[in-house]
Order: sequence, then structure tokens, then C-alpha cells
Amino acid sequence: MKRNALATAVKLALAGAIAGSLAACGGGGSGTGSSTENAPYSGTSVGPVSGFGSVFVNGTRFDTNGSVNSDDGIERETQLEKGMILKVRGRWGDDGRGEADRLDYDDSVRGPLESAVWNEAEGVGSVQVAGQYIHVDDQTVFKGATPVALADASANSYRVRVSAWRLDDGSFRASYVGAKLIDDDFDDVSEVEIEGEISGLDAELQTFRINGIDVDYQNAGFDGDLDRDDLFDGLIIEVEGIIENGVLIAEEIEGEDDLFDDEDDVEIAGAIAGDYDADSQFSLNGITVQVNGDTEFDDGLSESDLGDGLLVKVEGRFRNGILVAEEIEPREGDAELEGVIESKNGDELVVSGVRVVLTGNTLIEDDDDDDENDDRITMRTQDVESLDVGDYVEIEGRQRTSDDGFLEAIKIEREDDDDDDFEMEGRVTAVTDSSVTVLGLTLLIGDGEISDIRVGNQVEVDYFRNNGGDYVIGKIEADD
Repeated sequence: MKRNALATAVKLALAGAIAGSLAACGGGGSGTGSSTENAPYSGTSVGPVSGFGSVFVNGTRFDTNGSVNSDDGIERETQLEKGMILKVRGRWGDDGRGEADRLDYDDSVRGPLESAVWNEAEGVGSVQVAGQYIHVDDQTVFKGATPVALADASANSYRVRVSAWRLDDGSFRASYVGAKLIDDDFDDVSEVEIEGEISGLDAELQTFRINGIDVDYQNAGFDGDLDRDDLFDGLIIEVEGIIENGVLIAEEIEGEDDLFDDEDDVEIAGAIAGDYDADSQFSLNGITVQVNGDTEFDDGLSESDLGDGLLVKVEGRFRNGILVAEEIEPREGDAELEGVIESKNGDELVVSGVRVVLTGNTLIEDDDDDDENDDRITMRTQDVESLDVGDYVEIEGRQRTSDDGFLEAIKIEREDDDDDDFEMEGRVTAVTDSSVTVLGLTLLIGDGEISDIRVGNQVEVDYFRNNGGDYVIGKIEADD
């Protein structure tokens, strides 16, 4: 399996353990049939797109009118991709249904590919674009080129669009990486876009640095409420332009948009940037999050776990420039499974003996799905229907111990493999003289050595199904 210290350090989960709905997944449109007039929440939801029909964000299916607000060449919902981080303004309920008044999308980084590395065994790597360091892993959605293809490519052979969370050190965690050959474009105006913090501002020379890149803004236009005289060290901005001799010649500079209005209900997913401080606050996507005695922690997360780089989803109320957290849950997967779909019933699968439950936040992808000629939008129902009995799949998810145990899927990826050997990683919930139970599946010992296996261990298991229909351990190892 792909989980070890390196993978954990850069693991990106696009979705978390949240209740979602796969029902009523009609096409895009204005949301007729959505009953949100009395929805309990009204405000803004920010997170990666996990499906369409209209759009699924943070486990809610938001009906839309099909339009998107963006400065990056994206005007319609049909131009969005799974994994793109979207800001949705509207109303939603606990039933997984919502209605969007406005969709906003903005690239985090855009520009020519400089280099990439990819560790296939661990499922982690990085991409360098326009001088920016971007963490990627097997949860990142790639379009136009696989991570292997990017790692093998020469510099400046691709243009790359990245939707990501900015980290405290100026690097990014990618939710989406889209690539096109260098002669193609993304229907955007400027070749390069970078977002980050100003440093080394020289107002006389009209230069500064952003994430290690020198910027010349002598001829830049300013968008929104930001003016040339408003720049200062520490300000978060977006810069678009072209790179000449290692310098970003700015064509347009824009201040970071206000994500929320005062008294907004808020759902936001992202990576914590920096430390959890003595005032019980942390930064998430540039927003200060306040934890108090009423904040609920879900899925085994505790206040002591909060720290730089941790991916979380926060629900709360935005007051006086601060998001007061009512609920915080992890967005990291804690279990994996590779095997064959043996049965399918609505939003539940049985994969090599393990019960797998899909939610509105489950991302369904094809292995190495990089064909830009494919229809960009497939409805959520089509995604689910595309999973067939007999498909070999790789699943990232969260282990649940209720209902005899199951795996709640974060991401399902169809593979070209047809191997009869299966793999899983999860916590041990029972051990006997003849069996071990992981992810709700009781596995016979077979040739496996279990003398050191205990309840609560995180284990990696290779297993198979014998002629009698039993699942048997081939190899089992406890993680250090």
C-alpha cells in the first residue's frame, strides 16, 4: 500500500467523512425541484468539486444556473473539473441538497511546467510551476497528463493549471493539476498566475518578491479595490503576467477576495497554515479560525491534533472577520483498499469482501484519466453507474466501526489491474487464534504471522479469496 511517513507528510484528501447524498442528481440548471427556502444554512461553502449535476462541494449537491465567475477563462460549469476548489454562495441543508446563487473559481498557480517528481510506490510527489513548489499525491486529480507523464516531461513542455491550498511556507497542496501541451492555452489572458505574500517591497523601483519570485509591477493594472499605493509587505495578492529572464512582469495585480460576509454560515475545507496558537486560533485558506469550548471535534480528531498542514473541514459562523468554529473534522483518509467490486447496491459496494459506502463527497475517477477529448461533465449518477461488478478499484477512505465496520470512500479509482490478490490498510478491530478483522472483514490467518498483531494496530494486509469463498491473509504487517 502507499501509506508511510512520507506519504502521511504530504497526503491530501479531497474529501472527508461527511454525510452526503447521491439522490436527485439531475443535470445543471436553475435548481427547480430543490427545496431550500427553509434551509438551515445560508452563506458560503468552499471546497473541491467532487461531482456534477449540478456541482457537489463539501458533500452538498448545489443546484446552479450553470455560470461561473472567474478571471481565469472559466465562465461555465461545464468548464470546471473535479478537484477544482470552488467557492459557492447560497443555501444548503443537512439533507445534502443546496441551491447556489453564485460560483467563483480562481487558479492558485498557472504557468509553464519547470519540473516534476513522482514516487509511484508511495503515491506522492511534487510539481514546480512558475517557481512554485506544489505537493501532489494520489488524491490529487490530474487532467491532461498523468503524474508519471509530468515527471518524464522536459521543462516547458506543458502549461499547468493548479487549484490548491496555500501552506504557511509558501508552497501549495494541490487538489487539481490540469496540463496542456505548451502550445495550447487555458483560454485565459495571462500566461502566469501566482498567489502569495509580498516581501521585499520597493515602492520606488516598483518591485517585490512573492514566493521566491521577483516581480516587476511598473506597468501592472490593479483590479478590484486594490491600488498601487495599497501594497505592503505581508499582503496576500494574486499576480498575473509573463516571466522574462526569471522575473515576473506583472500585467495585473489583485487583492485576495473576501471569502465571507459577516454572520455567514460557513463550510470550508483546506490545510491549516502555521501553528495552532495560544489564543486557540489557526489559519485556514487565509481565514482566522477560532476554537472555543463549544467547538465539536469529529472522527477522532482532537484539539491537540491541530497543526500546520493538517487537512480539515470547518463549519461555523463568520463574525467580525473571524470564523468561529462549531465543528471541525479531518479530511485525511485513514484506510485504503485495492480489490474487485463483487456486488453493488445503490451507494454501497462490496469490494473483495469489504463493505464500501459512497457519500456525496466521494470522488470517482478512472485510472490515468487524462483524455481532454472526453466530456468534461459527467453527472453524479453516471459516475456511480460507471462502477461495475468485476472492476478492479483502488479506494482511499475512512474506516468506520459502526454497523459491523465498513469503509467510507473518499476516492474511488478504477484500475486496469485484474489481479486476484487484494490489499488493504486499516485498524485491527478483532484478533482470534484463527483470524484478524480489519475494515469489518474477518480474514483467516493462512500463512500470515499474527503473533505481534493487536487490536488497534494499523496494519497492511495482502489477502486473497480461496476456493471455499473465505478471505485469507497472505501477508500482514503492523505499521511502525
